[in-house]
Amino acid sequence: MAELVDYSEVFDTLTVAGLQCLYHNSGAFGFKDDAATQSVGWILREDSTIKPAARALAELVEGNEATLATRAVQVWKTVAPDSPAWVLPKSHWAYELTFGSYAWLPAALAAIGLDANELCGRNDGSGIEFAPADSAACQGFIETLLRNLAGSDFMLVLGGGKLICTIHHHKQLWWTASDISALPKRD
Repeated sequence: MAELVDYSEVFDTLTVAGLQCLYHNSGAFGFKDDAATQSVGWILREDSTIKPAARALAELVEGNEATLATRAVQVWKTVAPDSPAWVLPKSHWAYELTFGSYAWLPAALAAIGLDANELCGRNDGSGIEFAPADSAACQGFIETLLRNLAGSDFMLVLGGGKLICTIHHHKQLWWTASDISALPKRD
């Protein structure tokens, strides 16, 4: 099952990998401003909130939240098959478990073997780590996030920061990499 990764390890690992924390103590990380990055988005339906420049990077995917979660795990198995996947709140756990996602997130955490009570006091973006052998649990958790997020976003980190993905509350996945070979290919 999933394991908790302390925020200090998340922060150290991702900053060494060339990412920067975008909001104090959060799980929102991005590549440094001077990094040359490439992005691609997977969206389930047209979304008028997507700016035209970003929409040009998005692929409309047929299916549902399960389809996106399945594809995300396929990317993991392709890009970093021997590395764990991390899922982080782009805000922090105290917010998510008190306000943002309090109605459904504790049950989702219990389903992957984590106790929400251990996370609710953390005002940081500590990570949830899934080992490669736990890819089905990761897939289920990503699907649950995509189905239930209403105003918050989460982040999927693969290959120790080689590839990052925003799990967006509009039922979208937005991938970013500095190495184009790590970026999912468009269909």
